[in-house]
Amino acid sequence: MFILEQIDAFFANIVPIGDFLWIFPMNFEWYANIPILGQIPFAIFLLVGMGFYFTFKMKGVQFRYFKAGIQTLTRKKKGNVGVSQLAAFMLSTAERVGPGNIIGVTGAISLGGPGALFWMWVSATVGMASSFVESTLSQIFKQRDGDDYVGGLPFYGERIFNNKKWVGSFLSVMFIAYAMLCIPIQTFHVFTATGTAASIVAGVTVKTQSVLYYAIAVLVIVGIAATIFGGIKRVTRITDFMVPIMAVIYGVIVIVIVIINIGKVPAFLYAVVAGAFNPESIFGGSFGIVLSQGIKRGLLSNEAGQGTVTMAAAISEANHPCEQGFIQSIGVFLDTIIICTMSGFIVGAAKIWNNSSYDFITLKDSKIDLYLTSLKEMIPGAAMDSCISVIICICYALFAFTSLLGLISFAIVAGTKISKSKKYINTVRILGAFVFVPIGTLCVLAGLQLDNIWYVSDLLNIVLVFANAPILFYGSKYVVRALKNYADGNGERFVSSEIGVESDIWTYEERERMKDL
Repeated sequence: MFILEQIDAFFANIVPIGDFLWIFPMNFEWYANIPILGQIPFAIFLLVGMGFYFTFKMKGVQFRYFKAGIQTLTRKKKGNVGVSQLAAFMLSTAERVGPGNIIGVTGAISLGGPGALFWMWVSATVGMASSFVESTLSQIFKQRDGDDYVGGLPFYGERIFNNKKWVGSFLSVMFIAYAMLCIPIQTFHVFTATGTAASIVAGVTVKTQSVLYYAIAVLVIVGIAATIFGGIKRVTRITDFMVPIMAVIYGVIVIVIVIINIGKVPAFLYAVVAGAFNPESIFGGSFGIVLSQGIKRGLLSNEAGQGTVTMAAAISEANHPCEQGFIQSIGVFLDTIIICTMSGFIVGAAKIWNNSSYDFITLKDSKIDLYLTSLKEMIPGAAMDSCISVIICICYALFAFTSLLGLISFAIVAGTKISKSKKYINTVRILGAFVFVPIGTLCVLAGLQLDNIWYVSDLLNIVLVFANAPILFYGSKYVVRALKNYADGNGERFVSSEIGVESDIWTYEERERMKDL
């Protein structure tokens, strides 16, 4: 474990850079002293501002075409290249919906109060427009790789910057590094959730050196490797199966809890709306804190405008690029407005901070413990509490496992911008499945947290945000043209030359060929 500790120590030197970028310019006293504004970093302003800008520029595209996105999801795929629209949606959801939908929401509420959920809704509502723009660009500039499509941030970034190869390569390397460093985190969550479920069932804490933990390590590594090395179509078959199951199970459980606690719903909704502007004193009583916590957590959960889920939008066969834009904006809605709200109800309605039986100040340091304690308060009977807690932990583990599949898959797609050779792509697969997943398992088995690795992934995340934002602003002109083309097209297949873009995929010849299928 000495090597892992040395890696962690090395990354400690990089952590301050990430902290500086994420909180800039809050790290300057003159800015931090500004009421309300001084508690909101530039990165959050950028992402939210981008969402509002695209919402107005596209005339509320996320609302006008929400129904069209739902209808597109059910459309049968044509041709044998790429995956279906639904499969791309499931893969993006596998990455987008993760442990952050539970512990992230819990953390936001523990720091800002129930009102943080209101600002999560706001960030998601405008973030849907940002997701539409980046996903549409992913489709416009996608490329063919054998029987697959590839694309996303490195691809549209290179094209929009006048086909500069270094831009695509830089974005590809940054995303691969980001994905690889996120893998141990998600692996850690798989163990945390599974171990907690096992401890509840056994009635005693299961030690990390137990046979169970070693069995989990083997199953996770083998399961990830067997799926990833089967190619993107095998990955989507797995996510097509797992994502609906975990989402439905989690949703049904929360709906049952809502029904059991139906009397708490009005007070919960009031606390969300009132707390958004006037948070309780236990949360600091600061509007700036609740605003920044809600918006930041919402954006980090649904990843709108960050370029980190764009690879999924590119891999599908579509009749028009805007279709994946509509679909991926629905993904943001599902992630935050639906699933995060479910988690928010558990924590917000339980009001552990008002319960003298618990030490809230200490409890909130562990987000998963706070969530499970809140869950316990919402469920009558110890037996029912244990049963539901185990199921929730299993859902949590599945969220993390599918996030692993998404991260490695997107790293592979991003990697094809550098090279499409089988040897190179297998190298990315090996790094994900046989290097970084095992690093996560070794951290757990050795009892190491390696917090600095987590923080470095945050640094790469903010680098991607700052890289993606100007690309989206400049490239949005193509999306505006594509949206007009969609509205005027009467359902005809898209031809990129009609909006001034050259493509080997979106051609008149391909339009005629697809008519015969």
